[in-house]
Amino acid sequence: MPDRQPRPGRPERVAVLALDGAYPFELGIPSRILGAADGRYEVITCSVDGRPVQTCADFTIGVAHGPEVLDTADTVIVTSMAPARIPDRLPAEVTAALARIRPDARIVSICTAAFVLAEAGLLDGRRATTHWQMTDLFRRSYPRVELDPDVLFVADGRMLTSAGAASGVDICLHIVRTDHGSELANAVARRCVVPPFRDGGQAQYIEQPVPDSGAAGTAATRAWALDRLDRPLTLADLAGHARMSLRTFARRFNDEVGLSPGRWLIQQRVARARHLLEASDLPVDRIAAEVGFATGASLRQHLHAAIGVSPQAYRRTFQRAR
Repeated sequence: MPDRQPRPGRPERVAVLALDGAYPFELGIPSRILGAADGRYEVITCSVDGRPVQTCADFTIGVAHGPEVLDTADTVIVTSMAPARIPDRLPAEVTAALARIRPDARIVSICTAAFVLAEAGLLDGRRATTHWQMTDLFRRSYPRVELDPDVLFVADGRMLTSAGAASGVDICLHIVRTDHGSELANAVARRCVVPPFRDGGQAQYIEQPVPDSGAAGTAATRAWALDRLDRPLTLADLAGHARMSLRTFARRFNDEVGLSPGRWLIQQRVARARHLLEASDLPVDRIAAEVGFATGASLRQHLHAAIGVSPQAYRRTFQRAR
């Protein structure tokens, strides 16, 4: 498939496709988040036939546009619907609407809308995610899709999929961050009073037995660690700060965050390094030391594993966007 080529000199046109059974909350996320990005996006909501959309709540939503806006959209976001409304086969009008999307457009699903993209064959051979409660059904229905149920969103080329409900916020902030850099994404997050980047993945939201009321958590230790990323923190250091045994701390940390302490530390160091690559001109070796990687080579390895590019390539892309 061709790479996306957004047209310069005008706001990026984002078409939000509302399907019957839509969740009103998720339907409003793109307009709220992308609409706060200093006019960088023009967000238009449409339906497959231009008629009002029946939501999963007790009201319908009127939309001003039909599927014709998909012809000119740079990004198309398909919003979620109640599980009972997910079709076994796509209705002809939905198939026809999806066929109007430009070959180079970015396509995004929120929550259960991944089923729509998968049914249309758009996710075959790609990584994707959806709501954790729907992962077993998704795997059975679409074995050609590489499902990752542990993350909040997946970006695989021009196809982006997100997990349940509020992960639509995460993926829209990711779009802003990718297109225009962390500075604008952080500003949008502040305006919308949401975190610019959420730690961990879906695992932290999967139903778990409620811990004993007297059980301590790991949040304070995570905050402590974030202030000391430049130091060689060990599991023993973290468990000692939390006043837990190594085994108890590791188990409780994984229950709360959905990652092991080691993976979480790497994730936070990479995130801090990305910010410094965007917002400063520090040499790569200095950034590596600032975020707790032993060498610049170690930073290069972890950044490439996380997002597939070198520090220099990442800096060129995002400083240009900035």
